[in-house]
Amino acid sequence: MPDASLRPLCLITGASAGIGAELARVFAAHGWDLALTARREDQLAALAAELAAAHGVEAFAIAADLAEAGAADRILAAVAARGRVVSGLVANAGYGIPGRFAVTAWSEQAAMLQVMLTSICELTHAVLPAMTERGFGRILNVASLAGLLPGSPGQTLYTPIKAFLVRFSQTLHLEARGSGVQVTALCPGFTLTEFHDVNRTRRRMQKITPRWLWSDAASVARAGFAAVEANRPVCVPGAPNKIIAAISRLIPDRLALAMTSGAYAKRAG
Repeated sequence: MPDASLRPLCLITGASAGIGAELARVFAAHGWDLALTARREDQLAALAAELAAAHGVEAFAIAADLAEAGAADRILAAVAARGRVVSGLVANAGYGIPGRFAVTAWSEQAAMLQVMLTSICELTHAVLPAMTERGFGRILNVASLAGLLPGSPGQTLYTPIKAFLVRFSQTLHLEARGSGVQVTALCPGFTLTEFHDVNRTRRRMQKITPRWLWSDAASVARAGFAAVEANRPVCVPGAPNKIIAAISRLIPDRLALAMTSGAYAKRAG
């Protein structure tokens, strides 16, 4: 195995499955070492072993729940304990909470904010200064096409969080200009992952959503890697999603909200 000190290390959250696991495969194929974190240690360890064997990189698992206070610090401490520094950060951990805001438990919503917003800011704030000092870094925030569209009932915090990640990434992209640190928001649309299994909506979503609107996680990951390497602030993979994002910028908010309300009624019906 080549000297690990010559290879950059990428920390990937939510790496046990879906887009996160595929991003790990893409980064490893391009010679990055990997620190993989999620709650499911067995799946992380299996993926780490797979990638180390396939690409001759160092890959290790850090089991952690980003909903817990202090999780970001513990993850970074585990990386440092191996004598490594973070040169790449992929913030992929996330999920949805089905149901309207008023009838869901605040503890669920608070955990979602911690995982999908606060922990991302914490990790970025912790690793960005050293990236800037070294003159090299990659930050890829997995947002969503939803973050470029109007709000939708039943996604009360999900859509605003993803919109925040887009703006956060754009701002960091501008602040990092000329520093060697490259920042991108990846905004996939419907993707074949565990996401809709976890929130128990896969069967209905696949029934009412045309097959041509769905992407596979591997192609989304490849697009995201290419975008951050090209230093593009926002990446919307897939022609249909690009068209949807473009149209959403052109139609009036009143019409857009009426359309998303109708789409929600269809999903809930």
